[in-house]
Amino acid sequence: MTTRPETRLTLLAHGIGGRQDLPIPFSYALLGGAIAVLVSFAALGMLWQTPRLSGEQAGRVLPSRAQQVLNSRWLRGALRLVGLGLTTFVAVATVWGKDNARNPTAGFVYVIFWVGLAPASLLLGPIWRWLNPLRTIHAALAGLLRVPANQGIATLPSWLGYWPAAAGLFAFTWLELVAPDRTSTVTLKVAFASYAGVNLLGATVFGSAWFHRCDAFEVYSSLIGRLAPIGRREDGQWTTRNPLAGLAGLRPAPGLVGVVCVVIGSTAYDGFSSSPYWVNIVQSASLPSIATGTLGLLGMIITVVGTYSLATWLAGLLGTVWKQAPQATPSRTPLSALPGQFAHSIVPIGVGYVIAHYFSLFLFEGQRTLIVASDPLGAGADIFHMAGREVDYTVVSPATIAMVQVLGVVVGHVLGTIAAHDRAIRLFPRGQALVGQLPLLLLMVGYTVGGLLLLFAG
Repeated sequence: MTTRPETRLTLLAHGIGGRQDLPIPFSYALLGGAIAVLVSFAALGMLWQTPRLSGEQAGRVLPSRAQQVLNSRWLRGALRLVGLGLTTFVAVATVWGKDNARNPTAGFVYVIFWVGLAPASLLLGPIWRWLNPLRTIHAALAGLLRVPANQGIATLPSWLGYWPAAAGLFAFTWLELVAPDRTSTVTLKVAFASYAGVNLLGATVFGSAWFHRCDAFEVYSSLIGRLAPIGRREDGQWTTRNPLAGLAGLRPAPGLVGVVCVVIGSTAYDGFSSSPYWVNIVQSASLPSIATGTLGLLGMIITVVGTYSLATWLAGLLGTVWKQAPQATPSRTPLSALPGQFAHSIVPIGVGYVIAHYFSLFLFEGQRTLIVASDPLGAGADIFHMAGREVDYTVVSPATIAMVQVLGVVVGHVLGTIAAHDRAIRLFPRGQALVGQLPLLLLMVGYTVGGLLLLFAG
């Protein structure tokens, strides 16, 4: 009997690296994660008493030769061609390949692209901005019409912010985690057409600025890319930098909180959905499984939004949110603006969750995807000379996977605590900065313990 791709994806995501594989008892891992966040908070309170993360202007400028290479047209053109070439390869497999477990499309979408985009952006910056085939297609159409690519029919309204990207990420995670027949080429054709149609229409109306704020995957890659060790300042200079400084340069905008909470909530739901408790709910519910799954995904995201917003509001109340302006005139940051002010601090948490949940999936299902990609049409070809190869499950041990999962969650929260602390001492008076951070500290500890529980729920 042929194993459906979606079944294999689910098994590999959660079946390798469990509680029993940890070199220490799971309760110790929970306690250690909570203590790590608490100790980092205490150390920050004693050693980090003035703001240090300068945002966009931070970093050491790269030599002029490196600047020329990174800004060169040939490099950007080469990356555009790579993105377009890979997209064409996947499109051919989707349209003309057989709809079975040997078709590589689902593996490319859910593993190579979605999971791989996080570490690629973490190392290289907003890589999808340079690879995005829709940018290339839009630029080519604009060239044929002899209009600037950044010029649209209307100006992108500021109130729209990141909301289209948040909606797009929710749609994709729903497709990945809830939708029936998610690995079917028919389903994926509809998804590809919808994604391309919406974004090309948006770029036609608003110009290429649409991709920067509204393309779900470009926004996702750009957020994670702020943690990359190399970045580009507002003045156009490329620098090596403290990754947290790049993160601190993220400016609040409508929908930003929605984007990061969708990433965290959907990943948390992925872990929760494999737990016996949730499986029993789905099986015994009177609603169809797709409706139950949709409500579960929405509920997890809403829970993340609610707990995060409550923590930032309480932080504002305790910290009084008063700050002396340069003219010595008191200025007050509205409580409603605080979730956006601290949104950058939960980006590392989202990255940690993605790495923790999908590390084993990327290692093993990624191999399988590359193997079957050697014959994308199922016609007996061997393009990459990988026919007959099997997935090597010995490249890393289950114990190593389990430790990577724990470290991904804990390190993400520690980095989030540092970013939140630096922002708090900018917003709150020195005397109340630590007190104001207590709700955020409780949130970080709660997310750490909850994240580990959900990660090993299966």
